[in-house]
Amino acid sequence: MKRWLAFPALVVLASSGFPATSGALEFTADRVTHTDRGFHHTRIFYHDGMWRLEHNERGPVSITIVRADRNQVWHLLPATHHYKTVSYHRDYALHLETTLDNETSRETIGVQDLDGHPTVLYEVVTTSPGGSRESYYQWIATDINFPLKLAKKDGDWMVEYRHVKLGPVSDVFFQLPHRYVPMDGDQ
Repeated sequence: MKRWLAFPALVVLASSGFPATSGALEFTADRVTHTDRGFHHTRIFYHDGMWRLEHNERGPVSITIVRADRNQVWHLLPATHHYKTVSYHRDYALHLETTLDNETSRETIGVQDLDGHPTVLYEVVTTSPGGSRESYYQWIATDINFPLKLAKKDGDWMVEYRHVKLGPVSDVFFQLPHRYVPMDGDQ
């Protein structure tokens, strides 16, 4: 069971370079992540403290609903109409601010169009509480003030948002489907 939960957690971890958003943000987008496990495509629906990830990959979990407001994460298994509930943890955080956690420096590298948006490309350095330094490239869309892409400078991982559409997202996306039942041993 832990094996099928590992991939969605990894996908969410890949975006953990952004700090949590403040204010009411609603959007839909396609998200592409690249890690040592390859490229992964996900459709995301986001509404202030709640997000839904529809994984475009084979595997038992094809939808993850994160409810930070309830301290819960639901992994849906559509093939069997079951779900697994796990506690929300910072590893699931989907950070969407334009500054990074523990940022110590930011240097403008240039401008570039990305997915039809004008962006400013930055090199950002962060320092962990333990003192280790990490360098990133971050593309921020100036027309929508949205971090469209973040990549570790050493090429270890990257997350990119494409086809971002700002606007209302229905609460239905963040509720358990009525026909789903908990897995054995779940709440």
